Amino acid sequence: MKILLWCDDLMSRTRIESAWKAAGAQVLRKNTTETPDLVVMDLTARDALAEIGRLQGAYPGVAILAFGPHVDGDAFKQARAAGAGEIVARGAVIDRVLGKLGRPAG
Repeated sequence: MKILLWCDDLMSRTRIESAWKAAGAQVLRKNTTETPDLVVMDLTARDALAEIGRLQGAYPGVAILAFGPHVDGDAFKQARAAGAGEIVARGAVIDRVLGKLGRPAG
């Protein structure tokens, strides 16, 4: 599975990316020319909500999963309105995608 991970935080990105790669996923960068199978958006990234809309247009039919701080309910609602089909707390994003990869949660 090709996953476009949109995350500006290097520490989070490294932790998330290594878990998914270990499970067999290919993690794409923001500037990719490949079409992902899944887009995963960090809601704390710069212009995250606008990027959800842009990526939805760029990759029609590709699911968008957004994640962020569990205490930011407003951001979750805004992400849903922007086009994210699934929203999870930051602490659950690795396991949620591992489930999509057919791997057991850690």
